[in-house]
Amino acid sequence: MGKVNVLVVDDASFIRDMLKKGLRDNFPGIQIEEAINGRKAQQLLARAAIDLILCDWEMPEMSGLELLTWCREQDNLKTVPFIMVTSRGDKENVIQAIQAGVSDYIGKPFSNDQLVTKVKKALARTGKLEALMTSAPVRLPNAGGFANDSLAALTGGKAEVVRPAAAPAPAAPAAKPAAPTASAKSASQAPGGRGQAQLRLPAGVLACVIKALSLKDAQLVVRRGEPLPQVLESAVLDLEQGEGGEVARLNGYLHAVAALEPKPDSEWLQLTFRFVDRDPQKLDYLSRLIARGTAQKHFVPGA
Repeated sequence: MGKVNVLVVDDASFIRDMLKKGLRDNFPGIQIEEAINGRKAQQLLARAAIDLILCDWEMPEMSGLELLTWCREQDNLKTVPFIMVTSRGDKENVIQAIQAGVSDYIGKPFSNDQLVTKVKKALARTGKLEALMTSAPVRLPNAGGFANDSLAALTGGKAEVVRPAAAPAPAAPAAKPAAPTASAKSASQAPGGRGQAQLRLPAGVLACVIKALSLKDAQLVVRRGEPLPQVLESAVLDLEQGEGGEVARLNGYLHAVAALEPKPDSEWLQLTFRFVDRDPQKLDYLSRLIARGTAQKHFVPGA
């Protein structure tokens, strides 16, 4: 029985590792190829048979939308399921992707359940899911999974990460606006910082105050609540830019979570949000934001 081959395309290695881990954990025996942008994916698709494509939108050299358009022009790729994995969940972006021939959408940040559901749906539509599940090898109890699935594979072996992220609860698609939360309403009460923004996690949206900002990461303060943000949890930081109210969406993950005050019942948490984007436009925006010495003054509505 033939193998099922999936291509993961994203310029952020952390996102690629998350996708690969989710696929391997839930679809034993699946074959995974990866590419850092649309151009590299193009080269791989020209020489390898792929059954499913999971692709980011914003990437250097060739975007996910450009890759999708190219795929739909190729006779051998016209019907291959193409799932866009992106923080671009606005209505106009969704429509643009649908018009280009996208098969489905996964909004960043995503939960493991969302990923599995979308992949199963795509593979079932092409008759590949049954072949994958029946050919999957039996995994021994307590075998610890695949070597590439280890926590070290996601963290680079850094000992500073104390615990893995708990499995997040299913979240609504990113394309749907999020209603203001209690933390959003109380954002103005947070300790002072360089400005306010929104942190989108798989379990919901948190209003946050930006304490410090660099090209590498952002130090954020959020009100403590349930569920608690988890180390290694993927997230999207929304920043309002320009007078037109456009929103810059910065992809990343929580590198550290700590109490803001040195006491166990601290009302506020300090989060280190590590950026994973390598998109030149986003890096340029970050550079200008840092150079101005101030973050945005206005709270960003749910995106």
